[in-house]
Amino acid sequence: MTDITEDLDPAPLRVVPAGEVPFAQVEAVFGTRGDPAHCWCQWYKIPGSDWRATGDEDLHDRLRLQMQAPGAGPGLLAYDGETPVGWCAVEPRSALVRLRRSRIVAGGTPHPDFDDPDIWSVSCFVVPRAYRRRGVGRALTEAAVEYARSRGAGLLEGYAVDPSARAKTSADALFHGTVTMFEGAGFTEVARPTADRAIMQRRLRD
Repeated sequence: MTDITEDLDPAPLRVVPAGEVPFAQVEAVFGTRGDPAHCWCQWYKIPGSDWRATGDEDLHDRLRLQMQAPGAGPGLLAYDGETPVGWCAVEPRSALVRLRRSRIVAGGTPHPDFDDPDIWSVSCFVVPRAYRRRGVGRALTEAAVEYARSRGAGLLEGYAVDPSARAKTSADALFHGTVTMFEGAGFTEVARPTADRAIMQRRLRD
């Protein structure tokens, strides 16, 4: 898991399903240092007791295998030209087993059936420092809507941070995405479990 900063004017970016690109390009976004290289977007997929026993290499391999598996998910990759510049996790919420015990999510979502295949989640963003404030997060959020819709999802849910409700917010704390970023992609706030965290949802069909 890692950090994004609030995006400014969006750049002309291309976003593609991560399963359609070489895994080396995902590795380039996650890097070798910092939270992304120690998580590989597996935090919500592994129970806490098992997480402590899972090393970085195993987490890396789990994401690689998830990208190769048939079916929906696990994410999208953004490109500036031919350079990979960001990652967004988007997949069925049922795949994210730790969400069931998350105080923010379980206590805030108006749709508590975590086995409902109709509900998808946008749970994590990774944008390397050199590419922040270029609209990468915004482009990924908008693309996540279309990706989930095209795979049959009826509802897309995010777990945004509201930096305006915090005295200070580090970039590392924004890996969930921000309220304004989700709002820009047509999401609506449906719950506020804490002052600085919001459940954001967007319906994908009537």
